[in-house]
Parts: sequence; structure tokens; C-alpha cells
Amino acid sequence: MDLAFAPNGKTLATGGRDGVARLWDLATGTVTDTLTPEGKTVVDAVAFSADGYTLATGGDDRSDSPVRLWDLLDPLGDATLELPHVHGFKPLAFRPVGDLLATGGADGIVRVWETPDTDTAVATLTGHTGPVTAVAFSPDGDTLATGSDDKTVRLWDTSSLSVFPVDTLTGHTDKVTSVAFSPDGRTVASGSLDGTVRLWPNR
Repeated sequence: MDLAFAPNGKTLATGGRDGVARLWDLATGTVTDTLTPEGKTVVDAVAFSADGYTLATGGDDRSDSPVRLWDLLDPLGDATLELPHVHGFKPLAFRPVGDLLATGGADGIVRVWETPDTDTAVATLTGHTGPVTAVAFSPDGDTLATGSDDKTVRLWDTSSLSVFPVDTLTGHTDKVTSVAFSPDGRTVASGSLDGTVRLWPNR
């Protein structure tokens, strides 16, 4: 299960083990919309675009396109774009500025998409040797942090979409499960199954 606030702070999106993503009105505590990806058994990840008009959902289903984009202004409530991926949990994050979406794959590959117009990745970032478990953009959108089962955190320059990481952070002794940036973007935090949280400089 995952959750995310809309940029305007008025809506909360949640993903559930019942395969449904829900939108909640925070003022009333009521569900305003339900999004049901076809064939999905679990919605593991949800993220709003910078303008708040698009919601991305990711999960572990057996379809060829387990990452889906939803136009929240569309009264029909159908997914507008389905992104191809290998099976497995799909962590995802929108760039805080612009229209880029980063998704992590069970194949160890991070894909960057220019949404919501294309289902072809504009960048394919390789280097992780295990499934990608976490992705996060810096507040200025110029750096992408990714965590993996390979126990590393990698930093990527998203201003140039270079396919080579700017840094590989090692030290965890078990799978990395989460990554996050400080509000000023100068520090990256990572959590791991080794029971530690580590802080790294964003170079």
C-alpha cells in the first residue's frame, strides 16, 4: 500500500491490496473517486504529477503494463497511458518540475518517461544489479535517487538524463527499501532492511 498528497494539499491518493486506488477529499474524509487498474491485484505505489492533474499507479500484477497514468479531469476514469515493464513492484515518482516520471523495475532498470504523451522511455538507467525498490527526485528535479536490493543508492543527473550515475552510495548491508531528499535537496536519506537509516550528501 502507498499514499500521496496532491500538490494542492486537498486530496490524498491511496493504493490498496484490493487492487484499487482511491482519491480522498481531506476536508470531508470521503472517497471522491476510485481507480481500478485492469488485472491488478495490488496497487503498491501512487504519485501525483507536479500539476496534480495526473496520477500514476504501479503494482505487482501479471500484465505487460503494470504502471498506469490516470487523467484526473477525465470523468470516465479510464487509464490514459499504460507503461510497459517487467513483473514486480514498481516504485515511481514524478519530477517536481516538468513532466518526467521515473519508475523502477524488478529487472534493476530505472526508466524515465515524458508524460503523459508517450509510452516510450526517454532514458533507461542501468547499473543496479537487483530490483529497484525506491525512487525519488530532488526538490529542484535535477537529481534522481534510486535504491535497490543490491544494497546501494545511486544518484542520477536528470537535467541531462545521463545514463551514467553521478554517484553510487555504498554502506548498507541489506536491501535498500526507501530514499528521500531533504527540503533543500542537499541530503539524501536511505532506509534499509539492515535496520539503519543513512544520510548522504547530494553532490
